[in-house]
Amino acid sequence: MMLRGQSGGWCLFFLAAVFKGVHLHISDGSSQPALDSELPSNTQLYQPILQPSEATPQTGVGNYMYKDHAGKPCIRITMGAEYIVIEKKTWYFSLDPSRVTISGHCGNEEALISLTLPDNAASLQFKFKKEKNFFYVTEMTAYLSPVPVCKDCSNKNYSGLLADEKLFKTANGQSFTCKSENLLLMSSELRIKLVPVQMQAFSLPQGQYGTEVECWADYNMKIIPIISVAAVVCLTLIIALSFLVIRDRRRVGYERL
Repeated sequence: MMLRGQSGGWCLFFLAAVFKGVHLHISDGSSQPALDSELPSNTQLYQPILQPSEATPQTGVGNYMYKDHAGKPCIRITMGAEYIVIEKKTWYFSLDPSRVTISGHCGNEEALISLTLPDNAASLQFKFKKEKNFFYVTEMTAYLSPVPVCKDCSNKNYSGLLADEKLFKTANGQSFTCKSENLLLMSSELRIKLVPVQMQAFSLPQGQYGTEVECWADYNMKIIPIISVAAVVCLTLIIALSFLVIRDRRRVGYERL
């Protein structure tokens, strides 16, 4: 003779076999169906979080390299990158090198490197061009899809493009280097700050940087103090010589009297 509890259990398993979308949870002899759509999902999209204050310039410096199909390095960039969003106030987001996926392509006269965060939440692209004995960035694009800055704010994406430019122009076989900040106006609402930055394209023997070429900002930071010191020294010498000349003239006048 079959017990009532056993017959109830067989019925539940029969129903579960017929309705595949129903999961059974048995506790204390009772059952409770739950649909797949009601189960919690562990999938969560990545979204950058804007900060109200700026990060330290050296924070988030990454080393990015793209190789051609033969495994030969053709682009290398070492930099810290910060997104600056201009709304009613200014917000900041630093690119996290540990989350970046690198893609691109290499050609004889054009090359591209794309740095992308998970779920395409943010990206930076640099398009290089080689012209005679020089290379430069001819196009740069930026994209950011952050978490809304307030509870009732709607989702908003920010993007920008610099085209037909000659940014970071450097001789072939050398690397552009700049420790000073490079602030690039991508759109009315988005700016990109690169600090520090070193880059080289097309010719990268064994993936190593060539001779460093300083940017004007770094050069000026070195030369201006030297010029200032030289100007102070010259002014001091002029004042001292003028004082000595005037004193000698006064002595000569006294002797004549």
